[in-house]
Amino acid sequence: MLKTPETTDYIDPNTINNLRELFQARVTRSANKIAYQYYSETEKKWNQISWQNCEQRIQTWANALKNQQYEKGDRVGILVSNSLEWIIFDQAAFACDLTVVPLYTEDRAENIAYILQDAGVKCLLIEGDSHWQRLSKVKDKLDGVECIINLERIKQNTHNQRIIYVNDWLEPENDNLVQSSITRHELASIVYTSGTTGKPKGVMLTHDNILQNVWAGVHSIYVYPEDHFLSFLPLSHMLERTIGYYFPMLCGSTVSFSRSISELAQDLQTQNPSIIISVPRIFERVYLKVEQTIEQKGKLLKTLFDYAIKTAWQHFLYSQNKRDWSPSFILLPIFEHLFYKKIRQKFGNNFRFAISGGAALEFHVAQLFISIGITIAQGYGLTEYSPVISVNRLEDNDPHSVGEPLPGVEIRIGENDELLIKGKSTMQGYWHHDDETNKVIDKDKWLHTGDQAKIINNKIYITGRLKDIIVLSNGEKIPPNEIEQAILQDPLFENVIVIGEKRPYLSALVILNSELQNDSDYMTEELLEHIQAKMKDFPGYARIHKIAVCTDPWTIDNGLLTPTMKPKRKSIIECNKKLIDELYSGH
Repeated sequence: MLKTPETTDYIDPNTINNLRELFQARVTRSANKIAYQYYSETEKKWNQISWQNCEQRIQTWANALKNQQYEKGDRVGILVSNSLEWIIFDQAAFACDLTVVPLYTEDRAENIAYILQDAGVKCLLIEGDSHWQRLSKVKDKLDGVECIINLERIKQNTHNQRIIYVNDWLEPENDNLVQSSITRHELASIVYTSGTTGKPKGVMLTHDNILQNVWAGVHSIYVYPEDHFLSFLPLSHMLERTIGYYFPMLCGSTVSFSRSISELAQDLQTQNPSIIISVPRIFERVYLKVEQTIEQKGKLLKTLFDYAIKTAWQHFLYSQNKRDWSPSFILLPIFEHLFYKKIRQKFGNNFRFAISGGAALEFHVAQLFISIGITIAQGYGLTEYSPVISVNRLEDNDPHSVGEPLPGVEIRIGENDELLIKGKSTMQGYWHHDDETNKVIDKDKWLHTGDQAKIINNKIYITGRLKDIIVLSNGEKIPPNEIEQAILQDPLFENVIVIGEKRPYLSALVILNSELQNDSDYMTEELLEHIQAKMKDFPGYARIHKIAVCTDPWTIDNGLLTPTMKPKRKSIIECNKKLIDELYSGH
């Protein structure tokens, strides 16, 4: 059947009041259709559940939550990996008119404690022993949490009356219907941003904020009831929550929950998704493996492969009406057999497109995948906008850009080339931080993104970050992000930050890829050569003069990575002061 707007099954959010009613409207339309698929560790198999059966479980959980006698607007937290239980608890909380606070499962105990205290969370859902052991380190800061529900029975601390096993908490199914009374402009969630500096801030989002974002999204890229999402980015991140959870609910699509990032490659094969929501790092890793495999096959095959990708890219531009037909396209069936098909198979046999966000996707990475038929639509967003601001349309896809704004999003360029936005999905503000809110939302209601951009033919091109500018001692201003992205194209490096603020030249702190070699396998001069090879297109003043290898890893637990795996530049610099001083010794 030809895919057209007429073959969609969208629920108009203007006919409902909140995200709870969105789920119930989907149950009415698609009661017996498969809503979710999930892997059972005990049964060692994939299970599935219909919208109707999921609704029955939600009502059971909602009755248990109602018995806690919380007041409207009270906060409940979710510290659970992507799962059916995440969805059920979220919906049950909405049914009881509660506000949901999602937390990153791999976050540091101190950060989790801070968020629970700051938001005043009264009830928390956790997975089991591993989470409780982490929280027990900061239990003196959890006095406000009245109830901790665990999905797996906790073997320790059984005398702590706040901790309750979910099966003991839930009552037998009954006919009591818990129905939300919350309106669309009331608070749905407080989502804490994983900032690279300072304490996280709670972004206040209403039901309407999120519903409007989803509604604008489905008018940018069509999604159908037959589509199948694979969920692997944390649901605590608004990109996955809005586009990987509420979005398919509005469209009537099925969602499978991936078991883990380490098992993602296998899950892509067994679940055969048509749509995934991803961050660039997933594609970068596949790209590096493809490049390494081709390099090992010899120079001749590498030359042929490069020509095959170049030809495929030209054909993609032709399909987008951006260039003329070329005789080289005659070779495409041969290249399809030699290269394209083998790479596409890594994503299953039902793949339609991916949405990439959270960070910039390098053009050469996007080019390879898009050329061979793995469509990646790069988008852009902020938690403060619920979160999607723009996305490339499938029929007009420019991977240099983050696409056109969603319908209803106003954009303009402000001072210092800062991108400003305005629209219905703008947050209500930061929880308990009016001063911080006023810094990012001005008196004319423009949300200041902090990103520098240019707008060409209504497409947004991100050019830099206002705060991430290194000013050398000679006054030269250099954005480090592009340099860091270029360096990370070399599989030798797992992570990197460029430094040089008020210094005479740029240096870099690097983490080496432990899967490829030990730290001692490479001399500093060799590593520097690797970096310089990736920086041929950068101006001279942006050259990396010295590097240092950090032997202690950067992790979430030691506070050097955010929960979204971004390096905390300030913290890394503070932890490596001695190493940095040695890089600038004598200058």
